[in-house]
Amino acid sequence: MFNGLIRELAEVISYSQNVLRLKAKFRPNLGDSMAVNGACLSVIKLYDDGFSVELSAESRANVAVENLSGVVHIEPAMKLGERVDGHLMQGHIDFIGVISAIKKHENGVDFYIDLPKEAMALMANKGSVGVEGVSLTINEILPKGIRLTIIPITFRDSLFGTFKVGRRVNIESDLLARYVARMLEAKQNGGLSWDEVERISSLY
Repeated sequence: MFNGLIRELAEVISYSQNVLRLKAKFRPNLGDSMAVNGACLSVIKLYDDGFSVELSAESRANVAVENLSGVVHIEPAMKLGERVDGHLMQGHIDFIGVISAIKKHENGVDFYIDLPKEAMALMANKGSVGVEGVSLTINEILPKGIRLTIIPITFRDSLFGTFKVGRRVNIESDLLARYVARMLEAKQNGGLSWDEVERISSLY
């Protein structure tokens, strides 16, 4: 599990044969889970100046691999007992969005992100979403996507200041939204009663 707060901006040394080598100050252990641009990957090799992670075929099919160059967001998995300052994230990329507009204003920058149609049911006004591994709040639901406001501290500690219109970004929908959607789908197909849905929902 992750909480969407970027630990470090790591430098990509190479990406070859599905192995991504990163230069970073953070020192993981072999086998550790590491979110790279929001995707949970496993550490497979350690170096004096960083580490390598491997992308499975599933990961490669569901993330924006073209962004695995230059600099990337990294976040190690949470430890039990740590504060959750963002929101709970699994590092499982659900969709790829596209930045359609960027508009600066007095105390932040609005990012408009177009999403696939099937993603929209999992988005909620003032709900949470992970974008490139960053925990963010949805400010507005649009017909084809969402609007997010990036505040100065997020610009300072992330790569959002370098993002351009047209960039594809990894999207992780809210964990609770995914489960509620699945329960409602099961209910419509005769799999769960409303009492069961309410009981499960009450556990969150």
